[in-house]
Amino acid sequence: MERRHFLNLAAAATATMALEPATFAANPETKNPVHYPDPAIEIVDPRFAKYVVANTAIERLYTGCRWAEGPVWFGDGRYLLWSDIPNNRMLRWLEDTGEVSAFRQPSNYSNGNTRDRQGRLVTCEHDSRRVTRTEYDGAITVLADHYQGKPFNAPNDLAVHSDGAVWFTDPGYGILSNYEGHKAAQELPANVYRIDPKTNALAVVATDMEKPNGICFSPDENKLYVVDTGFSHHPGYPKQIRVYDVVDGMKVTNGRVFVDTGKASADGIRCDLDGNVWAGMGWGGADLDGVQVFAPDGKVIGKVHLPEVCANLCFGGAKRNRLFMAASQSLYGLYVDAQGAQVP
Repeated sequence: MERRHFLNLAAAATATMALEPATFAANPETKNPVHYPDPAIEIVDPRFAKYVVANTAIERLYTGCRWAEGPVWFGDGRYLLWSDIPNNRMLRWLEDTGEVSAFRQPSNYSNGNTRDRQGRLVTCEHDSRRVTRTEYDGAITVLADHYQGKPFNAPNDLAVHSDGAVWFTDPGYGILSNYEGHKAAQELPANVYRIDPKTNALAVVATDMEKPNGICFSPDENKLYVVDTGFSHHPGYPKQIRVYDVVDGMKVTNGRVFVDTGKASADGIRCDLDGNVWAGMGWGGADLDGVQVFAPDGKVIGKVHLPEVCANLCFGGAKRNRLFMAASQSLYGLYVDAQGAQVP
């Protein structure tokens, strides 16, 4: 399919810098408006057609990161937070103005972010090798930083169950080099953990992956999806999204392959209300960079092509129908006719 060219906007965020959204309307000097429907949105299966808004386009909202990750929407403030891991900061994009500023710097090389059921920010930190919660007054509470007396590898991504439990992955990418954390020895297997909301007790819930990465629940929370990116260290390792049955909201069983993603790797994932899995994709060639959408039966039904590898994504906006994509150096947005599964 035809790939359209995006604007090349080079800018770095600071705590006081405001940047205009990279849209045709906001940039009168732009000479390359997008013809509707946007050719970068690909319908692979007719089931995806109902989610495509014909007269909208992918927008580059910001660029200037080194590796963008972990977007999370705050509807009560009408802003998006995301991580810029190598720059050791979290950024904030304001919906009303498009302004981008530093939210937290240093951020302990934060990666994945989400909100708990009380609306508080919950974050995976590479450098401190912990999972934290930001309280309403800005204070930071450590939810977990070790298991059986050993430090985590480097918590990566997380999801919060409706019972308040925090489920997170710990593949260890943050201790492989000094670029996204710091070099250190891996002392624990790469597991998926659950933090009990009442006792704060920690339990291992999945051990059958080499590098568990992106994680999300199905809308009814009966299934847990986890990306395994272990192939990055063993080239022959399958590129997979795995799925598990959730038992009593506390453990999983029947782990199996949901989809083999082929040449490209999935990373961050989210479900919409219809149970489709939206996955950030990349590392398989330029034509595979962006987002792929998988129906509940595991079939790819749609693609959102980006000029950069997409690490992670989330739904936001007042109607939860705006897809935000943290992709390498940039943040992108796209209105869709899907809604993200209900989270704060």
